[in-house]
Amino acid sequence: MAEPVVFFVIPCYNEEEALPETSRRLKQKITDLYQRNAISSESRVLFVDDGSKDHTWDVIESLHQEAAYFGGVKLAHNRGHQNALYAGLMEALKAGCDAAISMDADLQDDINAIDQFIEKYKQGAQVVYGVRDNRDTDSAFKRGTAEMFYKLMNALGAETVADHADYRLMGRIALEALSEYTEVNLFLRGIVPSIGFKTDVVYYKRGVRVAGESKYPLSKMISFAVEGITSFSVKPLQMITGFGVASVFVSIVCFVYTLVSVFTGHAVAGWGSIMISLWLIGGIIIISLGVVGEYIGKIYMESKHRPRYFVEKMI
Repeated sequence: MAEPVVFFVIPCYNEEEALPETSRRLKQKITDLYQRNAISSESRVLFVDDGSKDHTWDVIESLHQEAAYFGGVKLAHNRGHQNALYAGLMEALKAGCDAAISMDADLQDDINAIDQFIEKYKQGAQVVYGVRDNRDTDSAFKRGTAEMFYKLMNALGAETVADHADYRLMGRIALEALSEYTEVNLFLRGIVPSIGFKTDVVYYKRGVRVAGESKYPLSKMISFAVEGITSFSVKPLQMITGFGVASVFVSIVCFVYTLVSVFTGHAVAGWGSIMISLWLIGGIIIISLGVVGEYIGKIYMESKHRPRYFVEKMI
């Protein structure tokens, strides 16, 4: 079997501080893989600038001048991590890669796991997931919320891989299958497992950022979770129906209780119970409208058939 052409796809948003160190480590790894004939000399690193506001693209251009295997795709506007990653994967597919490995620019994902990724691919896996072997570096809050997220996603019917982010290898066949997915609201952690084909897992220890600040504060994490849930499951809509049935049942019980109280002479004006009931019902209605609104909003955006991104420059 000939050495595979592997593209390393790195989404970037305001990563000018991290890219010099990231590129240095990638250069060492690629040189090592070349020398061991693990990958083809046609392999490339593809940085995807997701509409950065700093000098990220300037850094990418200078890296390309230093070494031809450093390439770049500059999106015309910030489209979010998932769209930037998808753009890089599709450009790698067009360039004729045999496999693409996606990873973040902060290098928190262990770069040495790449060797195992390629070995698993050579053994026949079309998708290889990088999975964290522990969360010792996370706070108790982040560990708890992450565990809840994966359990909730699987309970709602999405096939997510626990403790896996977007550090993965995808073979050409899997990439071609991914290109058939046309939705605008991308949630790759749910889409990729639904593709099928032979998969495997590589466990690794997650490190700290090489430079810069995290691009995923709590607000973005919550937004990402909502995106994943509403993109892959209609169970929240089914739960609304359940809440409605339960509310009707409770109201019937309250009605029977009121009649009994009146006829037995124990009826007492219950201002508190009335207010609690009003707030409870009002809250359920508002939450239900919000959930339905999320789905209607997604339908609205999908119906426009707008392009996911525009490429402004390529090197």
